[in-house]
Amino acid sequence: MAAGEETSHILSGLTAQLPDRDPEETAEWIESLDTLIKEQGTERAQYIMRSLLQRAGAQSVGVPMVTTTDYVNTIPADQEAQFPGNEEFERRYRAYMRWNAAVMVHRAQRSDIGVGGHISTYAGAATLYEVGFNHFFRGKDHPSGGDQVFFQGHASPGMYARAFMEGRLSEEDLDGFRQEKSKEGHALSSYPHPRLMPAFWEFPTVSMGIGPMNAIYQAQANRYLTGRGIKDTSDQQVWAFLGDGEMDEPESRGLLQLAANENLDNLNFVINCNLQRLDGPVRGNGKIMQELEAFFRGAGWNVIKVVWGREWDELLAKDSDGSLVNIMNETLDGDYQTYKAESGGFVREHFFGKTPATKDMVADYSDEQIWQLKRGGHDYRKVYAAYKAATEFKGKPTVILAKTVKGYGLGPHFEGRNATHQMKKLTLEDLKAFRDYLRIPITDEQLEADPYRPPYYHPGMDAPEIKYLMERRAELGGFLPERRTKHSEVTLPDAKSYEVAKRGSGKQQAATTMAFVRLLKDLMRDKNFGARFVPVVPDESRTFGMDAFFPTAKIYNPKGQNYLSVDRDLVLAYKESPAGQLIHPGINEAGAVAAFTAAGTSYATHGEPLVPIYVFYSMFGFQRTGDSFWAAADQMTRGFIIGATAGRTTLTGEGLQHADGHSPILAGTNPAVVTYDPAYGYEIGHIIRDGLERMYGPDSADRNLMYYLTVYNEPIVQPAEPENLDVNGLLKGIYRLAPAANGNGDRPKAQILASGVSVPWALEAQRILDEEWNVAADVWSVTSWNELRRDGLAAEEHAFLNPGEAAKVPFVAQQLAGAEGPVVAVSDYMKAVPDQIRQFIPNDFAALGTDGFGFSDTRAAARRFFKNDTHSIVTKTLQLLAQQGKVDASAPGLAIEKYRLLDVNAGTTGGAGGDS
Repeated sequence: MAAGEETSHILSGLTAQLPDRDPEETAEWIESLDTLIKEQGTERAQYIMRSLLQRAGAQSVGVPMVTTTDYVNTIPADQEAQFPGNEEFERRYRAYMRWNAAVMVHRAQRSDIGVGGHISTYAGAATLYEVGFNHFFRGKDHPSGGDQVFFQGHASPGMYARAFMEGRLSEEDLDGFRQEKSKEGHALSSYPHPRLMPAFWEFPTVSMGIGPMNAIYQAQANRYLTGRGIKDTSDQQVWAFLGDGEMDEPESRGLLQLAANENLDNLNFVINCNLQRLDGPVRGNGKIMQELEAFFRGAGWNVIKVVWGREWDELLAKDSDGSLVNIMNETLDGDYQTYKAESGGFVREHFFGKTPATKDMVADYSDEQIWQLKRGGHDYRKVYAAYKAATEFKGKPTVILAKTVKGYGLGPHFEGRNATHQMKKLTLEDLKAFRDYLRIPITDEQLEADPYRPPYYHPGMDAPEIKYLMERRAELGGFLPERRTKHSEVTLPDAKSYEVAKRGSGKQQAATTMAFVRLLKDLMRDKNFGARFVPVVPDESRTFGMDAFFPTAKIYNPKGQNYLSVDRDLVLAYKESPAGQLIHPGINEAGAVAAFTAAGTSYATHGEPLVPIYVFYSMFGFQRTGDSFWAAADQMTRGFIIGATAGRTTLTGEGLQHADGHSPILAGTNPAVVTYDPAYGYEIGHIIRDGLERMYGPDSADRNLMYYLTVYNEPIVQPAEPENLDVNGLLKGIYRLAPAANGNGDRPKAQILASGVSVPWALEAQRILDEEWNVAADVWSVTSWNELRRDGLAAEEHAFLNPGEAAKVPFVAQQLAGAEGPVVAVSDYMKAVPDQIRQFIPNDFAALGTDGFGFSDTRAAARRFFKNDTHSIVTKTLQLLAQQGKVDASAPGLAIEKYRLLDVNAGTTGGAGGDS
């Protein structure tokens, strides 16, 4: 059946386009298959069917790929692995956890607190998690090294409830849910937030869509570590628990190809298919499990559906004419949701009552028995069989589609209701019914004493079921989730690795992008630390001059290079290797940030520090993947983010969507990002060294940082590092680069603050002001407007909270102390970037920048248009001096006329060429 037809989301449509010219013969073939299944089982039938399909293909019999199977369990009942656990013990404490999770949220929603929470997600997914905790998820003390588990964000109450049963959390801790400051010391974050609970959570997942792609790249990172010989991760599994509504996010589905292409059979997605989004059904008129099955199978994944619990096995065995399966196939998700919000009698009439055969199947069933026909995601035997099959499957990643009910067991006010996601509280009657359903030994009197604070329940650590729970976790390698930060010792690069940055470029021109790449090349050669750098480049290596890494560091590919490279004879030939150092995600910024995050957290996830260096068009960074960088900050990623071809006027041939004039502002919104806009290679050298020291040096106070450096593709002669360089000023954000030429004397004075590519323009403006207007201007290199602002705000905060103490002086004010004249601040970004420091400078202040959209033109024309070029700096300086009466009032007008400032064709700032 063609995509888009009404039932394409329900059935594969294998026979829909063909006539049945001999129904009797068809029936005989089908009868033969039924007999084979009955006599030799489903496994033999699978082999025969696959052999026939293979033969049909060889004979050019057109048989389409089966992307959607019937709406039944993928694993036949006769092929299910035997469940090995103590079912009664597991049922007991699973009930305790579901109770405590709900009570924790309920107590946090009482009127004097009202911080919210989510009850229904974990209630519906408890079996999916508990089968994993009891039998599959391996902790960090396991000989394998442990698994990485990405928990569904809204299910966090369940993880806290389990930690309470394990003795890791107290009742006081549970009562600190979502009260991280007011209950400090006994507080639990709303969702999985490693930064907020750094010893507990490993992976932030509640920004939906980011969890799936980060899990994929975590699985790749595990293989990368093995391929590079850094750590053997071959026996570790990655688990990602996701919602079916979450799969609407493009990030959730958009990177599936990497997992398939690299055969990441260490990766398991578990999608909790409760058929509901946050507001209503995911596919009310369709079938989300069928849709996802087709999507994942088409993307090259192994798909396991867990649709029905064991109670359905007998009914399906009786379904000789396929009537029941046909109803299962045709019933829409919106109806399935309604059934679980109604009653057994309703299901009898509206589901089984659709045909005489199916109605007769349940004629001897009571309404209660019909109501107890569970969905597969609530049957621990079915879930266990699926997990075991997933972990044993080789060659492909696996997705498990488990059908559940949102709010399962919470009673008729919650189960399957559209509003269940937003419901935070249970009524007294809800509590009593939930208690009875779970068989929790709490009395009516205890519940009635204070319905807003129903008691938690723990049978004591000596209870046999709790001893069993603890034994299971001990055997599997310890508690989960758990985050550890102890890592193998590292020796940072020595001073000689930075010499290339200090030397400058001699007589050759080199953009700061190339200055950075040359530095990185020497750092990667460092015998102690070089192997720990992980360059991540999304298909722009040559643009950034990084193709020089291809033949030496090589591009990571677990399959190596099995083709004859077209450029094999070139010095910089493209070279792939299982031991390659470069991560090359392709044209894929989202995947690149996911790879950056996995590498940048390896120090905690695997105890092996890696330093990712993500290089990209600066325009395609924070504005495109800002949410991913926020998650990376939450996960406490360490590494370097390099915004190349930066600025709004340096890449003007590319035009509007490539012209970055605002990424420093967006970067400044992320508290973990330290932003620099260096002008020269030697500045980059000091910044990189400082970043490494702060991330992995012995004396760092805050290691969990990402350094964002903007570098440019405009070639200039890179100067050697000056003698007596103010390194402290460079790292804190500003240092005086060039005092006024010919001394100050009694001449009018000014201060020009410039960053990045605009520093040479400021130096030229300094010369013009001196020679043509007799103005003495100092030029300051501002390496970080953002860090100067943070320092200034910290000084203001200190003064606000310590009124009796001497006020701290912002660093920029300290540096400019005694600097006379107005300040003109210029960059190749919008005026808001330099404007960040205006309030900390007492001098008259003006900002020049590139507000508005970029466009295609020459650099000189663009800078003249935006009025941030050399002659605009001169003119703005004269204007401020004229306002102070330091130069003749006619000077600004004369300058505008002399330099033809209103004529874009008169601009002279910057050269042609765009080589990095």
